[in-house]
Formats: sequence, structure tokens, C-alpha cells
Amino acid sequence: MATARELGLMIGGLAVGPLNAITDVAGVSVGHRTLSGDGLATGVTAILPHGGDPFRLKPRAAVDVINGFGKSAGLMQVAELGTLETPILLTNTFGVASCTQELIRRAIAANPAIGRRTATVNALVCECNDGGINDIQAMAVTPEDAGAALDAARPGRFAQGAVGAGTGMTAFGFKAGIGTSSRLMRIGAEDFTLGALVLANFGSAGQLVLPDGRRPVPGADAEAEKGSVIVVLATDLPLGDRQLQRVARRAGAGLARLGAFWGNGSGDLAICFTTADPVEHDPKSAFAPLRRLDDGKIDLAFRAVAEATQEAVLNALCEAPATRSRTGRLYPALADWLKENPLR
Repeated sequence: MATARELGLMIGGLAVGPLNAITDVAGVSVGHRTLSGDGLATGVTAILPHGGDPFRLKPRAAVDVINGFGKSAGLMQVAELGTLETPILLTNTFGVASCTQELIRRAIAANPAIGRRTATVNALVCECNDGGINDIQAMAVTPEDAGAALDAARPGRFAQGAVGAGTGMTAFGFKAGIGTSSRLMRIGAEDFTLGALVLANFGSAGQLVLPDGRRPVPGADAEAEKGSVIVVLATDLPLGDRQLQRVARRAGAGLARLGAFWGNGSGDLAICFTTADPVEHDPKSAFAPLRRLDDGKIDLAFRAVAEATQEAVLNALCEAPATRSRTGRLYPALADWLKENPLR
């Protein structure tokens, strides 16, 4: 398969990172576990914010719920305390419990005091409903699958499209899944990176708007919006908790550019974390210094989020092959549509 850019779709004007991926942010790793065959098309995708233990060294983070039709775990504490304590796992709706269990087990193994001599741990798992293709009632995702995704996480380039949590996902009537993109930002005299990873499973057939204005129609009847999209944003830009939520909120601008309107049955949310100024679990002082961007300079980050989110979704669509559901419905590949309908 090919990326959106390789297929001629150009998104925004900011420069992309070397990999055009969330892993352009130093320290961030991604891994997949894919389950397929015998009616299954599902899996787990893991995003590790840094190479250490996030329970001991907590990345600052925020969440913005665009439309709350979802069953994710751990969002409430992120919103309240402004930190991550585990890697982020993405999976299907009925896989949340298994992924949560594995994150807790691993956190306890690394920190035996959890729940006894220190606080419990907030496992963060987000989901989309892949039941259109996957036999979701099989509840096939296990803690071992979550562990496999975590163990597979590496920096650098990783697979997009119908892989990991994206194996059974669709968007705008096309096959979709995992997508990623990044943007470079020059603020003051310093260079920063912002990356997006999406689990794209939203939008009705005929709603998709390409950057050049074309509206691909997959040949299927439009259905009510009842999917979801999870946007995970990573940056090395120093931001406070409030600023992180403001940045996360701009993911909605990227989704809107694609034609999404966040329907009643769609679970749409964005999580943003920064690798700058993490919070120690056992701080040595009652006070900690915090470096943060001046609000007057934050527009570039807003623009980067909108562009990276839009391109990440298009990459999820372009990298996914045509797939038939369990009932025989064909979800075509956007890449095939683009080749058959060149821009004139």
C-alpha cells in the first residue's frame, strides 16, 4: 500500500518529520498485535511515551472528549491530574478489560508497592467498535495480546492501515485503521516536533472530503455515524496541563477538514502528551519547576495538530487494503479509488 502523500494527497504547509510519524518525537515507540482469520479482524496497538517506566516518571497529558460515545478506560484521571501512568493501548470495544488488566499487571511487576504502599495505577486504554468486520462477540483480545503489542513497541517506522487495533476498522465507507503523521515547529530559536497517531473508524460513506476537494464515494449506501476515532498526540514542546488540552482539542479541526461532524453514535476523543518536564512519582521537593510555552506562541502547535490529524486519517485510509466483512460487504481501499479517479 502507499501513504497519502505517495498517492498525491498533500496536506497543509508545515514540514513533516523524517518518518512523518508519531515516532518522530524522540522516545516514543509504537507496537502492534494483529489477530485475523476465523472471523477475527482485530488487535492491539501500543504507544509508549518514553523508554522508561511511566508510573515512576509520568508524562504530562490531557484529554479532550469531542463526542463521548465510547467505553475507554482511564480518561477521568488523566483529565483530573494531567499525567499518564502507563503506555496507551488501543483496541476494540470488548478488548478494553483485557488490555487494562495487562497494563496493571506490568505496572505492578515493575512497582510492587502499587496498591499497597503507594497509589494504584491508572491504566489508559481507548477503543473503537470493529464489529462491522470483526466478530467482536468472540472477545478474542487477551492480556497476552496486549503484552505482545507492548513487547513489539519500537521507535522508528511502523506499519499503518489494517494492522493492530486497526485491523477491523473502517472510515467513510472505506477500509481504514491505524494512521500517523507529524509536523515540525520552529518556535523562538528552538525546534520541536508534534506527531499524531489515529485509530480511524468513523464517518459515513460519501462524507469524506479530500484536500483537493474531491469527495470519494465507496459505492456503498450511507449509514448513520456510529464509529469512533481515537487521536493520540505526542510532542516534545513544553506545555502546561491546560495548554495540552487546548492542543488536543484542535484534533477536531483536522477531523472536520475530512468531512466529519462527530455524529451522535461516534466516540471521538484526543489525548495529548508531552515528553517535556515529566512528573516524578516520588518527588524530592514539594515544588517542581515547569517550563511552558507562552500562549501567544501556541497557534503553530494548533496548526500542526490539525494538519497531522488530517493526514494521519488519510494515511490510515490509503494504507488499508480492500476488505470484506463477515457478512460479505466490501469495504474498498481508498488507494484503489484514487488510482481509478486521478485528479485532472
